Amino acid sequence: DGINHFKTVYDKYYEFSEVLYEKLIKLRNKIKTKQDLETYRIEVKNVNRDFTIFHADLIKKIISKIEIDVVGFHGQTIFHSPENRISFQLGEGELLSQLTRKRVVYNFRKNDLENNGQGAPLTPIFHNLISKKIISKNLDKNISINLLNIGGITNLTKIDKNFDENLMEGYDIGPGNCLIDKWVKRNSKLKFDNGGKIANSGTVNNLYLNQAQDNFEIKEYYKSLDIENFEISFLRGLDFADGCATVTEFTANLIATALNNLKKEFDNEIDLFIFCGGGRKNNHLINRIKKNMNKKKSFIFKNIDEYGLDGDFIESQAFAYLAIRSILKLPISFPKTTRIKIPISGGVIADNF
Repeated sequence: DGINHFKTVYDKYYEFSEVLYEKLIKLRNKIKTKQDLETYRIEVKNVNRDFTIFHADLIKKIISKIEIDVVGFHGQTIFHSPENRISFQLGEGELLSQLTRKRVVYNFRKNDLENNGQGAPLTPIFHNLISKKIISKNLDKNISINLLNIGGITNLTKIDKNFDENLMEGYDIGPGNCLIDKWVKRNSKLKFDNGGKIANSGTVNNLYLNQAQDNFEIKEYYKSLDIENFEISFLRGLDFADGCATVTEFTANLIATALNNLKKEFDNEIDLFIFCGGGRKNNHLINRIKKNMNKKKSFIFKNIDEYGLDGDFIESQAFAYLAIRSILKLPISFPKTTRIKIPISGGVIADNF
């Protein structure tokens, strides 16, 4: 119902074809500035169409199994710049609606950016809902609930004790998998470090790590982040395993620093962090985050799967939920999540059939 009713009906994971995957990677690597969207407009247009057709084919497979009413279509971000009021996601909502003959909600960040928001994160309202569903009402009042999503970027949702959506807080706090994945792809035929095994087999180069930390610091957590905010040139000269260990440590340190900084200095609460997203499967990364946490503060770490939810699908479920809220004109952006002045809705609705 876009408010409190939520039930998982069907989840399915599909991989991009190798051809489309390569097109996405090459295009993403070219788009560094607003001008690049214009410079490579023909390539953007072609990949955009291929990306949309790929999703249309998948949706048709799903429709053959279950009936659906609405498609929440986030797309693939290739450029995000709140300063320029632009967040460009591959995926043509109108075309997808035409091909699937379904109502499609897309371009979720547009309204937020046009109203001086950061365009991200948008998932806190869904995190708020599932926290309400999975956390016992008898939870110790001295425990504070936080959902930590480790995707390409790591974002944090701090949940209000009474699950008041206007008091929840959302932050992009650093890289997630993006730097580790970039190193692995650049130096091997793999796409990611499965379970953190490569990093665990290497040795952190503290000289490189300290230089990277000296040159990069997130001083505030009120701006949304893009993977282009981070780079791996500081690893140049390291072998594969040591580079992976060093970039994983760099990532873990940034995440832990943010979690330490965002905990109120004088509160005595225990922070419960519930991990979701692909990064939760990188055991080495998770262990390094824990090791970098302030030992003088109290933390509990849980995997969202321990609560009966599949952590692989939280983000896709979130945009299904946001699609319903968009149709009902309920807010998806809030002052303490995207820094918008007042709660507002978003999402462009396509009924192209």
